[in-house]
Amino acid sequence: MLPSLFASQDVAIDTGGRSIAKEPRVNDKIRSREVRLVAPDGGQIGVKPIEEARWLANELGMDLVEVAPEARPPVCRLMDYGKYKYEQSVRQRESRKKQTRTIIKEVKFRPKIDHHDYAVKMRRAIQFLDDGDKVKVTLMFRGREITHPELGEKILRRLIEDAKDHGEIESGPKLEGRNMTMQLTPLRNRPKRDKEGTGAGTDAEE
Repeated sequence: MLPSLFASQDVAIDTGGRSIAKEPRVNDKIRSREVRLVAPDGGQIGVKPIEEARWLANELGMDLVEVAPEARPPVCRLMDYGKYKYEQSVRQRESRKKQTRTIIKEVKFRPKIDHHDYAVKMRRAIQFLDDGDKVKVTLMFRGREITHPELGEKILRRLIEDAKDHGEIESGPKLEGRNMTMQLTPLRNRPKRDKEGTGAGTDAEE
């Protein structure tokens, strides 16, 4: 695999404020009259007229790539640029696959939830944990229900027990206004299921 080659790169800013690396000049796009030429293995060839550098690249079946445009004269390397770009894209894809995501999903309960609804929401929370996501559990009180917070805590403790083989408490039950919340995190030694995409966010399930 080819090493990192470019000592410097021009950077343009698009209208959204994101940095975009410009492609280096290659072959006929190189403007300098002479260049400092580097061999494919990194060895120094020396300063050569651009015509001679292009001729040598052509003879070797390689590309002439400007890797340090700010140098005087610019530094160009003989290389298979197509192969380099391909291997670079492969490395980027592998890097994205290895990125760790932090996603928090939310599941909401009521103090007087019936058995069937509880089972549905409990399975949803377990599914999130098995996917490798954290789960924020929100117990919502209405009216005079807030005078019996123990009913909400009972449901949360029940969920902790039912999900113990899939997740563990990251932050225990606490009352916040008219809601009681807690957060569960996947068990560290439990393999998470593969999911597409990368990123971070919060999804709510009602």
